Amino acid sequence: MNTVIENETYSNLLSLLKIENYTPSPAAATLLSTNARYIKDLKINVSNVLNNSQTLNKKEALLLAYSIAVNEKFPLLRESLATLATEAGATQEELAEVVSITSLMNVNNVFYRFRHFLEKDFYNNQPAGIKMSVMVNPVLGKELFELISLVVSSVNGCEMCVKSHEAKLIGTGTTENKIFEAVKLGAVIKGLITILAA
Repeated sequence: MNTVIENETYSNLLSLLKIENYTPSPAAATLLSTNARYIKDLKINVSNVLNNSQTLNKKEALLLAYSIAVNEKFPLLRESLATLATEAGATQEELAEVVSITSLMNVNNVFYRFRHFLEKDFYNNQPAGIKMSVMVNPVLGKELFELISLVVSSVNGCEMCVKSHEAKLIGTGTTENKIFEAVKLGAVIKGLITILAA
């Protein structure tokens, strides 16, 4: 495969994400300057998680991807995914809730990692004192709220949070297949950002 074909594949990836006027990051430029087969893998992986899920509908997939773009503070992808999610039926209230959930998980991920790392009774027995009203009657519904919480917590590496949100999902009837696909989506979008933003 030659560099011209790889560049076309990369252009197709950007088109899939509705990203325009993109100046390649140093990481992207490195791939584009060689016969980097990973560009094709990346495009296939992104397309599969956003468009070919057996368990997530299009809107759910795009909102999960949006949460990772918000979490990773990457405006270009955040804006394009917000547009795509809106086209798939997401409301401004739902997009705002994704931002709220992502922020709350960043709070909780730091706090509960601290508790888990130290495993001291004093810290574990103190009330968290963290306001979490967004968790009550989420506009996205409980399942998607928990899926976003789980995926963001997975990306942020909070073991306690991952276990807690996975248990809540299983307890309310979400299948392991859906959980698996949601986390895989988060992983792929995190990898995408590593190329586009680095």
